[in-house]
Amino acid sequence: MNVLLSAAFVVCRSSGFVGAKLGTQDAGAMTLLMWRFLPLAAVLTAVAVRRGRTPWRALAPSDLARQALIGLLSQSGYLLTVYYAIQLGVSSGTTALIDGTQPLVAGALAGPLLREYVSARQWLGLCLGLAGVALVTTADAAATTGVAWWTYLVPFAGMLSLVAATFLDRRSRTPATPAVSMTVHCATSAVVFTTAAVATGTATPPTTGSFWLATLWLVTLSTFGGYGLYWLVLQRSGVTEVNTLMFLMAPVTAVWGALMFDEPFTTQTAVGLAIALTAVVVVRGANSRTGQTEAARPRR
Repeated sequence: MNVLLSAAFVVCRSSGFVGAKLGTQDAGAMTLLMWRFLPLAAVLTAVAVRRGRTPWRALAPSDLARQALIGLLSQSGYLLTVYYAIQLGVSSGTTALIDGTQPLVAGALAGPLLREYVSARQWLGLCLGLAGVALVTTADAAATTGVAWWTYLVPFAGMLSLVAATFLDRRSRTPATPAVSMTVHCATSAVVFTTAAVATGTATPPTTGSFWLATLWLVTLSTFGGYGLYWLVLQRSGVTEVNTLMFLMAPVTAVWGALMFDEPFTTQTAVGLAIALTAVVVVRGANSRTGQTEAARPRR
């Protein structure tokens, strides 16, 4: 079951870069994000009201505030930087590469912040994964012209925002169910993006069918799939393993881009994909060898 969840997570998570490229062809990042989250938050809130107070009773106001902060970091901050970077001209592959450095950052901080042991074999897998991602996206980054150097710092800031949200969630004393956390996170993002879009005069959506197709794509695959599975896999497997799966995003995005946008898929891309897959096998093997995963460790 964990293998299937991991595979679904990688595919759905990678779909976000493709959906962002589709959507920002017709509208700005703020417009796309507003119409991605506003209807979604309304539906999730209605479902939560219908289900009653039972899933929410264990959460104190401080827990809900913490979930809102996690949503602000993991959705609002992270997605705005990714969409804005792609809108500025950074390719989806390069954005995925920068986002793919998250496992090394999370792995380096897991020990001092969470007191979770990271073995030498896990570090080897993490480094292999970074090498695979770099192989896939280096050529694409070198070929990109007309993009200011500072635009590459935008997705890097988003990666740090997601890392902060991950550790904030792992240190929660009262964990929320995936349904509750997604409702709070999406409602927070809807408020943030709607307020920002109205304030900047970008709230009116385009009438093109491709924009609404991209919006539907992002809601179903990226939000329910990628975002929901991120927290589910995180709870089951822990920080190091779930972030190792993030290494597969850039190779999978490269394959998707070749199929949908006729982007080049070279021998270097194939080699990078193979190395990234090897990295996941190495880390999973390290977890199996120790006889326990980080999911078995108590939250602090």
